[in-house]
Amino acid sequence: MVRKVGEVSTLRILHAIRSDGFAGVEQFVLRLAIAQAANGNSVHVIGGDPSRMKQVLAAAGVGHTAAADRTSAVARAIHRHAKDADVVNSHMTAADIAASLALIGVRHAPPLVSTRHFASRRGRVAALPIDPIVARRISAEISISEAVAAAIGRPSTVVHPGVSARGAVDPNSRERTVLVAQRLQPEKRTRMALEAFAASGLAHDGWRLLIVGEGAEKPMLESTAALLGLADDVTFLGFRSDIPNLMDTAGLLLSTAQFEHFGLTVLEAMASGLPVVASDAGGHRETLSGLDPRALFLVDDVSAAARSLRKLADDVDGRRRLGTAERQRQQSEFSLEAQQASTEAVYLRVTATARIR
Repeated sequence: MVRKVGEVSTLRILHAIRSDGFAGVEQFVLRLAIAQAANGNSVHVIGGDPSRMKQVLAAAGVGHTAAADRTSAVARAIHRHAKDADVVNSHMTAADIAASLALIGVRHAPPLVSTRHFASRRGRVAALPIDPIVARRISAEISISEAVAAAIGRPSTVVHPGVSARGAVDPNSRERTVLVAQRLQPEKRTRMALEAFAASGLAHDGWRLLIVGEGAEKPMLESTAALLGLADDVTFLGFRSDIPNLMDTAGLLLSTAQFEHFGLTVLEAMASGLPVVASDAGGHRETLSGLDPRALFLVDDVSAAARSLRKLADDVDGRRRLGTAERQRQQSEFSLEAQQASTEAVYLRVTATARIR
């Protein structure tokens, strides 16, 4: 039952992920759960990497149940905790299936809200389409971007992810570095980042390219850097846990992915006031449109990306204005507080409907 503390409604929220890893969705759940607990809600998380989540969640007063990367294990955990929840929030298709199964036969089962993280429809299990199976149980769906909402084929409420506000960085302290922070996988187009940096000519002016991330393409990218004559101008930093600190010192962020369902790295750069140059697709349009035409370039257009890098690198005042505008937009439109409030509004709507029924 929804409780009221003063004039504020508080909820018992159960998040579920069918995962024992710690990628973008797990980080999303971690941040949101902590923000919800800070707002007075009782929150419990099922799934995710216990070593990366349990201690952090516990410090915020959020419970955690480990679940093997199996739908049946997540379903059992949801079933155990459902009686103590006002709402279940599942993340990704496997968790949607687990929650739908787990809530069958639960007396006064809480409503199920599915958060859609990817711009695609649910697939199939063998020959059976998943959407018709889980749709009967799901009370509402949340999309993390307009790009996702347009692709999933079902009604949803767009709730953009948020990040915490960061302190302002003195633009004069920024270094002549272009930062790339992404998985080194084909869909991220990191080779294009190397090609655009080479085409921009920034290396001749003392700029360096820093690439953060691991992945299958790393050996190929190292060879490409050498072939482009950038061996002394590119540093592969591998996995780093201090990306926010790198963002506070970099001069530009370059994001080359062909499509981002939202683009959290870009949002984190915006919070730092780090000027961004990104592909004009998916979530990047929602975060960067209207700030500076040089912030977005045509997808897979190496020359356009190089021109944007060159023009911003040569325009100190323009970089400062873009960084300031990004930071202001993040604080006004993409805060954790706004995400938490909008998500809770969806929860309250479905719990109110459940009480009427």
